[in-house]
Amino acid sequence: MATEGVPVIDMQKVEGLGEEVVKACEEWGCFRIVNHGIPMELLADMKVVAASLFDLPEEIKRRTVDAEPGKGYVGRNLVTPFYEGLSIDGISSTDEFCDRLDVSGHQREIMQRYIKAIRNLAGHIGRKLMEGSGLAGDLFDGWYCQLRMNKYHYCPESVGLTGVGLHSDPSFLTILQDDENVNGLQLVDKLCGEFVPVDYVPGTLVVNVGDIGKVTPQP
Repeated sequence: MATEGVPVIDMQKVEGLGEEVVKACEEWGCFRIVNHGIPMELLADMKVVAASLFDLPEEIKRRTVDAEPGKGYVGRNLVTPFYEGLSIDGISSTDEFCDRLDVSGHQREIMQRYIKAIRNLAGHIGRKLMEGSGLAGDLFDGWYCQLRMNKYHYCPESVGLTGVGLHSDPSFLTILQDDENVNGLQLVDKLCGEFVPVDYVPGTLVVNVGDIGKVTPQP
């Protein structure tokens, strides 16, 4: 039998927040957060910037293509015909990415503010994970961060088809700002093996534990 839906965690909770985050990671590997501290205006502005970058001509977006698969610009192909991606691989490369796409000063400022806010939030979640696990210190100071923007080219005829295939994230944590217009995120319930929807909830963010965050208990 499937368990209840993905947990929702209040990041302003004072008592027991670390333990609640650890429990969500152990039981689901995914959770939603409210009161995360990132202004709604900044989240909305970042969506506008991302949309404007995807509207650029193909030849301009391809200026960010990287030799390593999955980095830079990823165009639509036969395997993922509805998916298109752009990424800034390492927050230190923001200027290079923006220069290649001729990004405006306003757009650049929004991306930098968004990256800083998400980076700080990731550090806060990481510290709560350590706290809930009985550890001290800040192992996540200076960790590698990637900003990925995704676009799904759906139309009425493609509803119900797959945008991106079944996969796990290779990172430690993924913080996702999902979209009110494109739903369909699902995860596998480890207790029953069924797919469980992670439906959009206004004002929240999704946190997903990646491959690096998985720990195998020692006997």
